[in-house]
Order: sequence, then structure tokens, then C-alpha cells
Amino acid sequence: MSHLGRRAGAIDSRRALAAATTLAGVSAALALILPDRNAYAAMQRAQQPIVVVGKPTSKNAPDTFVADQVQTDTKTNITTWTGNVQVWQGDQAMRADVITYDRNSGVLAARGHVAITEPDGSTTYSDYVELSDGMKDGITTQMYARMQNNAKLAANGSRRTAGQINDMTHAVYTACEICLKHPERAPFWQFQAFDATQDHEHQRLEFSHAWLEFFGYPVFYMPIFSMSDPSVKRQSGFLMPGISPHDRYLGTYLTVPYFWAIDKQSDLTVQGLVSTRTGPQITGQYRNLMNFGSLSVLGAVAYDTHRQGAFTNTFGNSVSAQDDRGLQGYVFAQGMFDINRNWRAGANVNLASSANYMRDYRISGYGSQTLNSNVYLEGFGVGSYARLDSQYYQGLNQGVISDSALPFVLPRFTYAFQGQPDVLGGRFSAQSTDFDLYRPDGVSDQRAQLQMNWNRPFHNRLGQQWLLTLRVDSMVYRANELYKQPLYYGTGHNQTTGQVLPTVALKMNWPFLRTFAHGNGTQILEPIVQAIAAPNTGNSANDYLPNEDSLSYEFTDSTLFSLNRNLGTDRLDGGLRGNVGLHTNWTWRGHVIDMLVGESLQEHIDHNQLPYSGLMHHASDPVGRIRFTPNRFVDLTARGRYDPWHGRVDFGEGLLSAGVPLLHVNAGYIYQPVTPYYYYATNYRVSGPTSIYYTPTNEVTAGFSTHYKEYHVSAYARRSLSRKAFVAVGGDLGYSNDCFGLDILAIKQYTYIGGQQRNMTILFNFTFKTIGTFGING
Repeated sequence: MSHLGRRAGAIDSRRALAAATTLAGVSAALALILPDRNAYAAMQRAQQPIVVVGKPTSKNAPDTFVADQVQTDTKTNITTWTGNVQVWQGDQAMRADVITYDRNSGVLAARGHVAITEPDGSTTYSDYVELSDGMKDGITTQMYARMQNNAKLAANGSRRTAGQINDMTHAVYTACEICLKHPERAPFWQFQAFDATQDHEHQRLEFSHAWLEFFGYPVFYMPIFSMSDPSVKRQSGFLMPGISPHDRYLGTYLTVPYFWAIDKQSDLTVQGLVSTRTGPQITGQYRNLMNFGSLSVLGAVAYDTHRQGAFTNTFGNSVSAQDDRGLQGYVFAQGMFDINRNWRAGANVNLASSANYMRDYRISGYGSQTLNSNVYLEGFGVGSYARLDSQYYQGLNQGVISDSALPFVLPRFTYAFQGQPDVLGGRFSAQSTDFDLYRPDGVSDQRAQLQMNWNRPFHNRLGQQWLLTLRVDSMVYRANELYKQPLYYGTGHNQTTGQVLPTVALKMNWPFLRTFAHGNGTQILEPIVQAIAAPNTGNSANDYLPNEDSLSYEFTDSTLFSLNRNLGTDRLDGGLRGNVGLHTNWTWRGHVIDMLVGESLQEHIDHNQLPYSGLMHHASDPVGRIRFTPNRFVDLTARGRYDPWHGRVDFGEGLLSAGVPLLHVNAGYIYQPVTPYYYYATNYRVSGPTSIYYTPTNEVTAGFSTHYKEYHVSAYARRSLSRKAFVAVGGDLGYSNDCFGLDILAIKQYTYIGGQQRNMTILFNFTFKTIGTFGING
């Protein structure tokens, strides 16, 4: 081994350092080190016959070698291979211009365009390499390694130990591309360290006294830095920490995560959080991906020092102060397990000690109205589906929702069946949703429901497309405390009732087609007529029937031809009615205009309809939709409902998408003279809808995105025109290239939750290829 030491000492350190610190210089030499494979094969065929030795002469000798020429000095017992030499030892291979093997010492020396292929697929290049002990030990001068994911590592020199550890001096690491025109230029970013260690066994890279450089300028110093080898997909170790200089509830805080790869199918991530304005928090996430299912559990425990003060909620009611100080926590868990090929079971558990704790520690999900949990069993068959589940809801926004008013669903059963075409050409289907629902403060009820449907499509010689539908809806209810929300019936506590509604419907589409623009365009004119006959049930409102799934009624172009325009089945559209519409479409040379206008004619008027429903007369308010696409850069869709008796628009919305690859714009608008959500918030049967209900829904949303080379910018804003206030604004400014990404995101929510409005969030994300993402919250 003294020969190795003498050779190492003879290295020109200045020349090696220059080669190591300028990866571009090493990269430029790769064109010589790695010639074209086809050219190399042709060159081999043109050389002298290749000598191949298949058996080693000693245990440390190469297993196999290929060379143009072989010479053995019998006096010194040294073998020299020259000309495109390739040797293999176990799962390692080496190539060089000249390789000498000393049988006495077992030392293998390689010179000129040396390339060593490691078992993990990485390749190390050098000018000179000496190896011993079966290529497990040795030294390398001016080394350059190309690893997976385009990662590159260079060093002045390295020492190899036991085939597992490479100790390097004056090392440089980057995952950026090297400029081919100017290889002398420094890469976009690189780590330059005084020493580095590459551990093949544990697949780690460690740097000591390292500088993070951008364009060759040092910007950040780290006494020690450790990372996974670029070939590693999962490995235990600390992840990139996160830091935030300011937050309203946390102040300045730091997060340090640790990842534990338990085995090939499961892992655990533990993260500690320390802050200047409240207590610490420890978070853990366990994941397990099994052959028969998956499990994910995310939870945290913290000591919260904040206290929620009293406030007045949306309805003008006072909400007392809450003492949420002390030990707090949450658990979000999801599991799904296959029982057999037809059945599976699962659960989704989402619980938190308080909404204020979620706000204080920036827990994902804060801002939603509720946290939903369920456990379920579901089965799949040919044309059928069944599900049995239970639901639990936890209210987060106590300014709007009270936990005592939220239901427990114990349980719910859903079944759907779709049959094959029968001898009459029709298709039978059925669906059922049955449940037992309990409210601590409100209506508790049980429902058994069944809907059976038979559809028979046919057409005639005139080109008319017909659809005959026979449907029967049936429900049985058992309800308690009907005088409470959400029904507010003034009399009766307990009630058993039900309804059966048979419906017959016949729909006709009659499309007319012609061409224009010299055959380059088509026009479709399609009258649509539908007749629906059913008993007049008065929308079931006077039969003391509970209402759990039909709290909203939607009459637009999308529901014009629906048999039931309620979102559920607790309320049904009965009576005799007809629906008429006209659909037309023009398409030519990339231009599209598509329109639908229609109206519903009804014999019976339901005076229990929600205000501004559009169905307060025998002839409904007309509804319509138009889509206009003048070219591939613009797409505009608008729909609405017009009240001719009062000369006003009772519903309208529009969507605009326009742009070119450089700049894209999106905009949306929605208008309704009421805010439907608040209709059932108080006892509307006594006092009518609240004033909040009559606050118009009048909002506009706009945003844009642009992308130019490595830069991208996007922004959006949502504003309530009726309340003259923004709802939310946000944006993203970023840069990304082959090895680095920077995103600056800003989000501002103007919604009050629990009497508090969250401050603006600014997030800086730095992504280094092969290393990870580092985030800073502002």
C-alpha cells in the first residue's frame, strides 16, 4: 500500500482542486471519456482480436477483462492491458486506456479516461485510480461522479474503503446542468465542501464546512450537511426544516421533521414545532401501504397558550369566551382494507380538540365548516353498488354552526342497481338511501327510501329521439321533535309518515342538421319537448315530512329537464308539467356557438317554494345558456334565469377563459338575489327568512397566470360586490429550471371564523433537485 501513498502524494493539488471546483471542466472532458457507443463498437471491431480471460489467477484479480493488447512481465509478475480496457470484479466494472495489475501486491492501477461503474448505477470518472482487495480499497485523483437524477459530484481526490466509504477532499456537488458552450462557468447552484463522505452502504452524502453557492458566489455556510444519495427513494433521516419569521398566533416558529423508513411498506414522520408566542407541538404521521389496503394516521399534541374571546356571530348572537388553553391535539386518519374482490371496508377519522387550536397552529382544514368522520363497508357488483356507513360531524365555525345542531348518522345504507336492456328495449335501475339520524338539539328521524326507474329510448323515421321514463319514488319516515331545526313545525313532536310518487315522463329531441360555409361548418337546431305527469304532492311540505337532503332547490338550464329539481329526494316535484327548450349549435373553422333556452309550464303552483325559485307562476321564468368560443384562445360560458313579471334577473353566472401560452386569464361571476344557505338558519316558519337570507349573492372572481421561460406568475381575487368586501386574494411568483425552484405564495382570507380574521400568509419555497424543499412562512 506504500505505492498507493506515494502516488497520492504526487498529485498536483492545485490542478486537482481546479478540476474539482469547476464541475464544468470535468463535464467537458466527458465527451472524451464517453465516446459514442456505436463509434466505440466500430472501433473495437477494427482493432486487433480482443483477449478475454474468464478465470482469475488469484482471489483479488479481476474476474473478467477485455482489452486490445495484453502484456505480462514474468519477472515483476505485472500484467498490463492497453487499448479500451474493461475489467469486472463482482458487481463493479472499470474501463480505462491502460490498466496494470500487480499480482504480488494485488494492486490494480488504471490511467487515462478511467470510468468505474458502481452497483447502484452511478459512474465515477478519473484520470488515475489505484484499487486493491478486489477493487474494494483504493485512491482516486481528480474524481468526477455522475449519479442518478443528473446529480454530479467532483473532488480533488478520494480514498475508497471496503467498497462502501469514499472520503473526498475539496468536494463539489450539484444537480444542475453544465453549460456546454461555456463549461468554465459555475452551475446555477452547488455545494462546495472542504471534506465529504459518500457512504454507499447507508446511501448518504455528508459534507463538512460546506458553502451553498449560486453562480459561484457563496450565500450560506453550513458546518455540516447530510443528505440522501440521489438514488434513494426512501431513507430515514432529518428532512429540510421550515422557518417562519412572523405569524399572528405562533410568532416566529421553527419546524424540524424527521423521517423514519420503517420498512418497504411503512414509514413515520415526526415533526417538532417551537414558537415564540405559544407552546410547542409534536406532530406524527404514520403511513402503511399493504397488499390488501392502506393506512395513514396524522396527529399532533400541543400546549396552546391562547384564549378565545367573546364575539358576535353572523346572526347577531353573542358567543361567550372559550378557554382553550392547555393541552390540545388532533387526529386525521384514513384507512381502507380489501375484504375480497367485491367488498372493502374503511374509515376516515377527523377530530380536533378545538377549532381555535387548529387556527393557532395552522392545521390543514381550518376554515372549513365541519370536520367529517365516517366508517364504511362497501361492495361492488356487476351493475350494482352497496354501502353501509356512519357519519359524525364536528363544527369548526361556531359563528355559524353549533355542534349540538349537527347530526349523527347511525347508520346510512345506500344501494344502486343498473340492469341490462330487457326484451322491451328498456333498462331498469333502482337506488335506495336509508338512514337513522340523531341530533342532540334538532329533529331526529329515520328514513327508508326506494326509487325505481325504467327508461326506454327509441327513435322514428323523422329523426326524433324519444325517451320514455317510468319512475316510482317511495319513502317512509319516523321523526321526533319536529318543532326544532331544520323543520320548525309548530305542532307535533313525533310523527310517522311517508309518500309515494309515481311519475311518467316522455321526452323528445328533434335535431335538424345542415352545413354552411362551403361545407366547413355545421348547424344543429334541436327542439326539445318533455311531458311529466305525477300526482300533485304540494312538494311534500305540509305532510310533516323531514327534510335532510333537499334544503336547496335549483332551477336552471342544467335542471330544466330533470324529473326532480331538488338536490335530494325528501322533497319531490309533483303535478302535471311540461318542459320546452330549443338547443342550437354552430361550429365552423374553429368557432363554436352553443345555446339553450327553455321554460317550464306547470299546472300547479307550489307556494311553499323558496323565494326567487323561478317557479311562482304557471309559466316559469325562462332559463338559458350560451357558450361562445370564437377561437382556441377564448372560451365564454354564461347562464341565467330571467323573471319577466318583475323585469329582473334572478340568477346569473358566467365563466371566461382566455389567453395564449404566454398569458392566460380566468374570470367568473355569479349573482342571486338571496344567500340560500341562511334560509334554514332560524325559525323561518314563524318569522320568515332572516335579513341575511335576502343579502344578494353577487361575487366576481378573476385571475391570471403567465409563464415565460423559467418564470411563472399567477394571481387571483374573489370579491363580494353586494358586501363591498374581498373574500380572498392570493398569488404566486416563481422561478424554476432543471435543478432549482423558487415559489413565493401569498394568500389573504377575509372570512371571519370564530370572530377572528386570519392574517396574510406568505410562503417561500426553495426546491433543490435531489435534496428537497425548504419552506419559510411569513
